Amino acid sequence: MKHELAVILGGLSLSATCLAVAGPASATTLSWIPCAQPEGPADQQCADLSVPVDYRKPDGVRLTVRVTRLVSDRPAARRGTLLVAPGGPGGSGVEALADTGPALRKVLHGAYDLVSLDPRGVGGSTAAGCGLSADDRDVMNLRSWPGTGGDISDSVTRAHRIADACARNGGAVVRSYSTANEVRDIERLRQALGSTKLSMYGLSYGTYVTAAYAQEHPEHTDHVVLDSTGDPDPARVERGWLANTAAGADERFPDFARWAADPARDSNGLRLAQRASEVRTLALSLADRLDRTPRETTTPHKPLTGNILRQAVQQALYNDDNFPWLAQLIKAADDPHATLALPPGYATPMPDRVAAVFTATECNDVSWPHDVRGYARAVATDRIRHPLTAGQPMNITPCAFWHTEPTDKPVHITSDGPSNILILQNLRDPVTPYFGALRMRTALGDRARLVTVDHGGHGAYDANGNACGDRAVTEFLLTGHRPSADLRCTA
Repeated sequence: MKHELAVILGGLSLSATCLAVAGPASATTLSWIPCAQPEGPADQQCADLSVPVDYRKPDGVRLTVRVTRLVSDRPAARRGTLLVAPGGPGGSGVEALADTGPALRKVLHGAYDLVSLDPRGVGGSTAAGCGLSADDRDVMNLRSWPGTGGDISDSVTRAHRIADACARNGGAVVRSYSTANEVRDIERLRQALGSTKLSMYGLSYGTYVTAAYAQEHPEHTDHVVLDSTGDPDPARVERGWLANTAAGADERFPDFARWAADPARDSNGLRLAQRASEVRTLALSLADRLDRTPRETTTPHKPLTGNILRQAVQQALYNDDNFPWLAQLIKAADDPHATLALPPGYATPMPDRVAAVFTATECNDVSWPHDVRGYARAVATDRIRHPLTAGQPMNITPCAFWHTEPTDKPVHITSDGPSNILILQNLRDPVTPYFGALRMRTALGDRARLVTVDHGGHGAYDANGNACGDRAVTEFLLTGHRPSADLRCTA
């Protein structure tokens, strides 16, 4: 499968025609229609699933969730249904299935009907926005980077403004964006499919959705795979995941540094230093210079700043395939005569609906601290410990000023349930670091086995060329057989 970074962080407004008032909830019939995506399989289908905005009011206002499927191309080999849980928050299951479906079909030999969904607010599902300005929808502002020297005053003002806008304009739909409701929507999808059990493959944020579903509905799970998972501790959900990316970047950056110092890079002019240790020094010093003097780029009124460079480093660490463009960016930024182009995803603001899903899910899942001074202290400390990320993972977000408390508490992942979970984790993951996967493994106890892949990056299955890790997952999905003990796969 191909794993690419999609920066999930301006505008569609909620239309009254997107919502309906229904009578008592009943069994749902899905009406499938063709919905082939660009460069995706020609036989992909989609349908709209009706669900309550508020499951506590099942007879009240409803919205639609776009669901999608690829029916097994080898019916005689079919053994069940595999749900692909997209990443995010804000990832599209329709796009994920278009991207990963053909490879999954191939490696699993048609053993499953593949299904997924666009979570609330995403893609073809009913959406609402917060009515944010283009500036507030800029990825660098939604990511909440501190100012030069670690000052967070602008971040505080912006976070307040975004939270107020979401409260004013988002309504019940934005308040319904949460992991708990995605789990409920998946259960409603299972019922609509008529499947007694679902096998599940979750990637990144999708692993938390998948683990939560397996905790809430263990009797309806078959074979469950968690690829690149975070810490499930309810006290670490959302805010803790963001904080963990500082250590994750530190663990992963040496892979890029070794690549960028390799003499093999001389052939294409991408060698940045003679020694790997010098690459980190170069990146940090360059970011500091750009803090003081941003460089003009080919995008008008959008200079390359130190924080954009730092964010670009984080983005590139997702996958080794990103290393060449990061090296090109660093090399050009270090050359005062070079023409600079912004990295992908930085020139235009996020759509309002996407910004709303990303922000609201974080804030609706769990309560965040409200003490501004506490965030300032955390940023100051983190900048010293982890200069690559310059305090961003600890910075204030709109959740500090969110107007409503979470409706649901985070799911407490436990060892109660069937032993049918396999965790696959890269050893040097910049987004969901390895120590988080170890905590998921501990929480699940004998329900799970952990397969560790000695590789860097985010996303491990059919992504690294590591036959050991790929074989473990494929065999598990096909037969249910897991390693008898945790397994470590060498590079």
